[in-house]
Amino acid sequence: MLELADIFRVYGSAYRQKYGAKMLSSHHRAMAAIERCRTAVMGGQVYACEQCQFKRYSYHSCRNRHCPKCQNQAAETWLQKQQALLLPVGYFLLTFTLPAELRSVARSNQKLIYNTLFSSAASALQLLGSDPRFIGGQMGFLGVLHTWGRDLSYHPHVHFLVPAGGLSYDDLRWLPCRKKFLVSVKALSKLFRAKFRDTLKKTPLFSQVASTVWLKKWVVHSQPVGRGDTALRYLAPYIFRVAISNNRLLSMDNGLVRFRYKASGAKHFSVSTLPADTFIHRFLQHVLPKGFVKVRYFGFFSSAKRSLLSQVRQLLAQLYPTPPQLVHPLPELSLASTHSLPSCPLCGKPMAFVERLIPALPRPP
Repeated sequence: MLELADIFRVYGSAYRQKYGAKMLSSHHRAMAAIERCRTAVMGGQVYACEQCQFKRYSYHSCRNRHCPKCQNQAAETWLQKQQALLLPVGYFLLTFTLPAELRSVARSNQKLIYNTLFSSAASALQLLGSDPRFIGGQMGFLGVLHTWGRDLSYHPHVHFLVPAGGLSYDDLRWLPCRKKFLVSVKALSKLFRAKFRDTLKKTPLFSQVASTVWLKKWVVHSQPVGRGDTALRYLAPYIFRVAISNNRLLSMDNGLVRFRYKASGAKHFSVSTLPADTFIHRFLQHVLPKGFVKVRYFGFFSSAKRSLLSQVRQLLAQLYPTPPQLVHPLPELSLASTHSLPSCPLCGKPMAFVERLIPALPRPP
């Protein structure tokens, strides 16, 4: 099967020669890590079957968060850690989208714009949630940054997963929202725009943005997504999915890369054919700056106010003393297969560890 690493190995050198001086260090690191992932360069272990003498070489992963091969188990592991956050109420998924006119500025100033996108959206939601017409209390939610469209286009937006209600300011009452309605999306989009504008005014980037951006409608979408674990499983792919998975890659030849994607609302897949350097450029624009936190917690889900979460649980237990099984425990991850010896693919017998392969280069950061 064709992999992203294959495309980088074949066309990456030419791309770096052409654009290397302009590439961000994070782009260089991501390309190098993906090219080396699960190869002899990374080192690993050798196993042998005592029955048929078959040898298996198991190479280390690069662990880069943009590598398609290193995110398979991450979503399930993350889901287990979120068990403590689950509340037996409905949830909403809110999406705040950056206007197209701001995308070129965002691409060149990722940390500043992404941080502003997070803070402006969260502040607008918390302010509107405090309005008695909607919730009238403290909110808690988690957010994740997502930057790509399905065809690898650049489309920065944040998703917020929000319980259907909030905590009163005296910490004594749970305040449920109306059924299938959290806050006014129209009012929320105006607040989001205003807060983003006011934050950007404090930076030199404000002069690079056309004044018409602050007059147009900004897109905010809200939808109910079920309860507890259902809502978390809805969001998990947004957190751990990379810009393109290997199973969407179709071919590379004559300097062209073909991949499939499903347009929003479409029933069938479409095929995109791009020059290799264009494909690599589209992928790399979704590589996040080093150390950037793409999953963030707000309100009573934040680490600073996490103590309030216990109070929320107690209040919900009083409201629903014998609730139906709204939140199903997430299944335990089995770690046995991670540490057990592999089986021989030829005869099925357990294989024995033979030797450790030393990495040829240090692991990429």
